Amino acid sequence: MSGNAVRLQAIKDVEAYTPPVVSFTTDETPGEVFGANVFNKVVMQKRLPKLVYKSVMATIEQGKPLDPMVADAVASAMKDWALEKGATHYAHVFYPLTGLTAEKHDSFLEPVGDGSALAEFAGKTLIQGEPDASSFPNGGLRNTFEARGYTGWDVTSPAYVLENPNGNTLCIPTVFVSMTGEALDHKTPLLRSQQAMGYHAERILKLFGHNDPEHIVSFCGPEQEYFLIDRHFFLARPDLLNAGRTLFGAKPPKGQEFDDHYFGAIPERVLGFMMDTERELFKLGIPAKTRHNEVAPGQFEIAPMFERGNIAADHQQLLMTTFKTIAKKHGMECLFHEKPFDGVNGSGKHVNFSLGNSELGSLLVPGDNPHDNAQFLVFCAAVIRAVHKYAGLLRASVASATNDHRLGANEAPPAIISIFLGDQLADVFEQIAKGAATSSKDKGTMMIGADTLPVLPTDPGDRNRTSPFAFTGNRFEFRAPGSMQTVNGPMVTINTIMAEALDYMATELESAVADGADFDTAVQNLLTEIITNHGAVVFNGDGYSENWQIEAESRGLPNLRTTLDALPELITEPSMELFEKYKVFNHREMHSRYEIGLEQYALSIGVEARLAAEIGTTLILPAAVRHQTEVAQNFVALKSAGLEPDSAPLEEVSAPIAALRTALATLRAAIDADADAGESPFDQAKHAQDALLPAMAEVRAAADFLETIVADDHWPLPTYQEMLFIL
Repeated sequence: MSGNAVRLQAIKDVEAYTPPVVSFTTDETPGEVFGANVFNKVVMQKRLPKLVYKSVMATIEQGKPLDPMVADAVASAMKDWALEKGATHYAHVFYPLTGLTAEKHDSFLEPVGDGSALAEFAGKTLIQGEPDASSFPNGGLRNTFEARGYTGWDVTSPAYVLENPNGNTLCIPTVFVSMTGEALDHKTPLLRSQQAMGYHAERILKLFGHNDPEHIVSFCGPEQEYFLIDRHFFLARPDLLNAGRTLFGAKPPKGQEFDDHYFGAIPERVLGFMMDTERELFKLGIPAKTRHNEVAPGQFEIAPMFERGNIAADHQQLLMTTFKTIAKKHGMECLFHEKPFDGVNGSGKHVNFSLGNSELGSLLVPGDNPHDNAQFLVFCAAVIRAVHKYAGLLRASVASATNDHRLGANEAPPAIISIFLGDQLADVFEQIAKGAATSSKDKGTMMIGADTLPVLPTDPGDRNRTSPFAFTGNRFEFRAPGSMQTVNGPMVTINTIMAEALDYMATELESAVADGADFDTAVQNLLTEIITNHGAVVFNGDGYSENWQIEAESRGLPNLRTTLDALPELITEPSMELFEKYKVFNHREMHSRYEIGLEQYALSIGVEARLAAEIGTTLILPAAVRHQTEVAQNFVALKSAGLEPDSAPLEEVSAPIAALRTALATLRAAIDADADAGESPFDQAKHAQDALLPAMAEVRAAADFLETIVADDHWPLPTYQEMLFIL
């Protein structure tokens, strides 16, 4: 089917679209639906023996070791609940280093001697599973022939039932480790890092008089940006189907120049999709809160409420799976690639970070007078120290071939990691650097000028959308993560560097107090030291400006522009010692993460290069030649009729066809040379960066120009104009 025919079919589908009825029934409220398919605290309290429930809650809420003796009781209650929900199978769900979700399904039914079967689910089955580990990325931690890996029940993340028209499945979030206990997943290090950060945060709180504070955890609120396109277009684009982004596509006459899509009225078809997804998310206990159009045409965003970091990470993976599934029901495809369309904004996944507990709330709430809130200032200063000292690790935590298309452009934070504090906090820390903070800028009011409108309160500082790590009132927003990646990686890094900063600050304060120093004076001295030594990372200006690149260099801030610049930060001696000290990764695990990053980078670009060569050779070049032939035949026919035809159209198409042939030959040579690039993961990644990417760019330049001159009925691919605006 030609691109033109695909467009006509998509238009018919849009015009005939009727959204499925997914609204809440009269006897069912959103509150009743929320968490209906989750084995949560309410369900456990009803179904578990009292002592078992208390033991499980102590592990979940206080971080106490899990008592293995409770497993049988929990497994029995979980099985009965799941069977009542229509589950026929259970699945240990884990998060391997592919960045995707993995599942191993087993039936509840166990055959017995008389030819019948019973539903069984024992405590040992709940606690531990054994999926094949040989085919998952491991970065040299395992040999290919070593197949054994273990999943282990994560009691802190609730089990849930995933619905399917043909039968439901009980899903149990788990870690995934090797026989030697080394992490083969993203969840294990997140739990380790959260434990380390919480321990040292509690040391700080004890110094401020909280003698027995509740367990401190990190909280995460990941905002998810995504694109929707008609599924006809998706299936007609081999590049979207296989790589998640368009490798070809001329800029449409209208893009996002008018800013008319941002927060605009949501198209009916998209709104139907959003309502459908939200109902499914509510059932799974995922607190979806905000939905709206994003900047680029065809781009949208969903933002959930804050949750514990571990649960938020699990929910984020589940959200992405749900979006993909529901989009198909509505005849669309959901794209999470950071840059599916060249020339329009890409998608990120802003990770909002805070730390605290149910008793104290967020420890990053400044209050009305931040200069008097010493506890807040200490935790805020810990963030400043952590981000400045380990900016390279933060950049490495979001490094990928796909995110390289987005970072550094005027749509996302620059590759330079800096902190935005806002006018109020920046002023407070400037006062601290000079000796002591004695005042805070007040909130103001805004008179709009119409008597019928209320007076609006204003914050004492604006937001900064160009900052990679910005304070936004009660949390820090890390804006560099890509929309396709798991939030586990950034959260592991943030937790670990915060553990180091809090450890340092707690040790300094404990030492000062032990030596007889006044506590308030010790806090003041420590804050002054930190803002003096680490204040270079604070920048409230325009992160997109060229001047900032120069100024950042003078401040000594790293500018790691590409993935290959950033990944080596993982295996520097200070980085490996950091993660080893706080028992998040050992040296072998760090090296494995580094090698996997390189392998994924080379594989991603290798797939794209082969796709570009295939599409260019089998689709675009033949279409251009057909157009050239048609133009030539018209030229000959006109000349035979005694007319003097203009040769410009023939010359116009001949030159880019020749350029495309040359570029394709160069790309194929670069692909063939891939085998000779070297055996090490770095050599392969370096070849992808230095040879494949430039060759692909040359092919695209020639192909995109041809798209602007080849007749529409000859062009084989759906165009940007069609994909972005037909919804």
